[in-house]
Amino acid sequence: MRTIKNSLALISIIFLSATFFPILVQPCNPIDKEALLDFKHRTKPSKILKTWIANTNCCSSWAGVTCNQTNGRVDSIQHYEGTLSGTLSPFLGNLTYLTYLSVSGTTKLTGPIPIELGKLSNLKHLFLSTNQFSGPIPSSFGNLHNLERLYLDSNNLSGTIPNSIFQSMSSLFELDLSENQLTGPIPRSISTLTSLTKLNLYTNKFSGKIPVGISKLKNLLNLDLSSNNLQGPIPDSIGELSELNTLYLNNNQLSGSIPSSVGQLISLTDLLLDNNKLSGVIPSSFGNLSEISRIYLDNNSITGKLPSTLENLGALQEISFTNNYLVGQIPPSFGNIRNLLSVDLSNNHLVGPLPPQLAKLNSLVSLNLAHNPLGPMSIPDWISKLTIITLNLAATGLTGQLPNWLSSSMITSLDLSSNKLNGALPSGIGNMSQLWYLNISNNQFHSTIPTEFKNLISIQHLDLNSNKFSGPLGIIFTTGSYLSIDVSNNLFTGPLDKNMGNYKGLNILGISSLILSNNPLGGSIPESIGNLTQLKVLEMASNRLRGSIPSSVFNLKNLKLLDVSRNELSGKIPAHKASIPASAFLGNYGLCGAPLPPCKH
Repeated sequence: MRTIKNSLALISIIFLSATFFPILVQPCNPIDKEALLDFKHRTKPSKILKTWIANTNCCSSWAGVTCNQTNGRVDSIQHYEGTLSGTLSPFLGNLTYLTYLSVSGTTKLTGPIPIELGKLSNLKHLFLSTNQFSGPIPSSFGNLHNLERLYLDSNNLSGTIPNSIFQSMSSLFELDLSENQLTGPIPRSISTLTSLTKLNLYTNKFSGKIPVGISKLKNLLNLDLSSNNLQGPIPDSIGELSELNTLYLNNNQLSGSIPSSVGQLISLTDLLLDNNKLSGVIPSSFGNLSEISRIYLDNNSITGKLPSTLENLGALQEISFTNNYLVGQIPPSFGNIRNLLSVDLSNNHLVGPLPPQLAKLNSLVSLNLAHNPLGPMSIPDWISKLTIITLNLAATGLTGQLPNWLSSSMITSLDLSSNKLNGALPSGIGNMSQLWYLNISNNQFHSTIPTEFKNLISIQHLDLNSNKFSGPLGIIFTTGSYLSIDVSNNLFTGPLDKNMGNYKGLNILGISSLILSNNPLGGSIPESIGNLTQLKVLEMASNRLRGSIPSSVFNLKNLKLLDVSRNELSGKIPAHKASIPASAFLGNYGLCGAPLPPCKH
């Protein structure tokens, strides 16, 4: 009983002490305060740094600063609000108990990263992202043995990375040096960072080969070496990174074959190898990538056939193999990749016929097979069963007329150019009210533009060039919200409406390219064209135009290309400051004045 009473008394004393005599906050260490005030002095103080007042306690009153409760030393600095400019103080190297330093995001610090930061042996987290730091990464960083996360991305850092930096960073699990100007090889010591889960080195100027020892990073989840100058083969040992989720090696100069060991990366969701110099065939082992969502192999020199094993990839959503040398047919088994959203096999040597099994791709919204010798063939009717939004079958050997089902499709972007399609533009085209891009150029269409065309209220880019369309152009100009129009090399007639420059469809977004050349328009150039203030390209060659050139045309400040050659224009070319060659006016025997010979009075 006495023991219980004594215990209760002790608890009461502790409670009263905590209530009436609260724990005292440690005063700011003088060394730490000096370092922080020097940091403030070297910057244009932000909202946070304005709370750093010399006669107050940095541990209790300074925003973004926390101290160790045991020894009162500053252990964390986080600049989380407001823009900060200036330079980083070398005195921060005196904060020997610091474990967390973050000056990134809205900060715009310049100059070199102080080598004194290498004295922060207790530092675990260093964030200096999105500044304007320049110069090399300090070799003194090799002393940061406890570092777990290092983010120096989105700066102007340059030079090579000393091999010694990473030799003693065994605790580092996130490293981001992306978007700098770093050069030289990726240091071989990177292989010692066996705790790494994230390695971002993209958008630098690294050269040389991918280190073979990178395969030792068994915990790596994300590897991004894209947009550098890396050369040589993809190491076969890459397949040992069994935990890898994303592998980005795109936009380099890698060569050789894709190693079949990539098929061992069974956790991979994203594989980007585009824009390299890779050759050989697509490994059949790709069929083992059961979690893969995206495969990009664009702009390489890959040959051979599409492997049928790709049908095993139930999670695959995007395929982009454009600009290679693939041959053969698209395997019917592609129809089993049910989650496909986007397929781009354009600019290869694939042949037809297209397998009707592709109609089973119920999720497909984008299909690009352009510039493959698939035909001669008509536009497959099975496409009507898909929920396609973007369809590109340019230069595929299409023949016949446009199918009726197009009018009830959900297509918003349609490219059927450079084929042998013929007949009239059907009136049902007007039902495609969501269509914003239409290119049926270089075909054999022959008709007027149906009045239903006015229902294409979403159209922004229209290319009808090199057909045999005829009739007036007004129905085209009075709809949509155009950025570009090309109706050249047809049989359209005029004259052009004198108010065409005021048409709503040409002004909502501001048309930038208007190409009307090689049509028997007749009439004159409307002065109202000067109201199309966003025009960069205006081509009206061989249009049988008469009269003078309106001075308003030369008031178009954004105009880069003008061509009114081979017409029947006359009079003096209005004075202008634009740099327009004489060839833009040739073939108009009544024109004179700069840049043509002067007028004879």
